[in-house]
Amino acid sequence: MRLNEKTRYLIAGASNSIFGYSIGLILYESFSLRFHIIIISVVANILAISVAFLTHKLFVFRTTGNWISEYFKCYLVYGGTAVLGTALIWLLVDFFKWPFWVSQGVIMVMTMLISYFLHRIYTFSHASKYRSE
Repeated sequence: MRLNEKTRYLIAGASNSIFGYSIGLILYESFSLRFHIIIISVVANILAISVAFLTHKLFVFRTTGNWISEYFKCYLVYGGTAVLGTALIWLLVDFFKWPFWVSQGVIMVMTMLISYFLHRIYTFSHASKYRSE
């Protein structure tokens, strides 16, 4: 059974979200007494972005070549949403005193929607020339 791109994106998005959410929680629980939340968020985002790039390239958009260009574009997209997410998590946790897990969940939903459209029109845009779907 062949899955269309949107279905593959939902599968990848779900697994990437679980990974990103989990790595954020693990790092926060493990290092919050030693490192500021911004440092923890940066490390978690580097790990999550790298995993997400691989799943998007190999599973969702199925592009060949252009590894460095697409990786850079992926970091621009996710980096932008990560900066937004990091600022928001800092505000929500430190200033509004929301629980970390609630803050991260709200931010994750918002950034997933933004990133899908940016990947579709920017990061992996050349892939649409070769799609048969």
